[in-house]
Amino acid sequence: MMKNLMYVLGALGAVLVFTAFTVSAHPKPTTEVVVSEAAGPFEQVVSAIKAGSVSGLTPYMDNTIEINISGKSNSYSKTQAEVILKDFFAKNQVKSFEIVHQGEGGGGSRFGIGNMSTAGGTYRTYFLLQKKGASMVLNELRFETK
Repeated sequence: MMKNLMYVLGALGAVLVFTAFTVSAHPKPTTEVVVSEAAGPFEQVVSAIKAGSVSGLTPYMDNTIEINISGKSNSYSKTQAEVILKDFFAKNQVKSFEIVHQGEGGGGSRFGIGNMSTAGGTYRTYFLLQKKGASMVLNELRFETK
């Protein structure tokens, strides 16, 4: 009788060990859905500045945009702004750009402040995106020498 009990317990133990290894080898599928968000306007503007890409900034520019380069500030049409920025980036090839501060303002606006290292020097860079209808537009861009 004891022999039969030992046999049953041994078989039961083997089944439990086998089941434990099988369950751990095949984890339960999760119902969690990972949503990857496409980069929004803020991230696209950061990427464009890092690349010194005017064509990357253009889709986000408002019809008029204030540009300040080393204390010289003016409001420009989108077309004029493209010319000004192409000239700036041609003279100041971007080596790196790092955001040091970002935040949100009233009305859904977002701003970014960063340090941009270029072949022509280092600039404290500031940009402002404001909500316009359903989209975000670039209203202001500043490059101040450090």
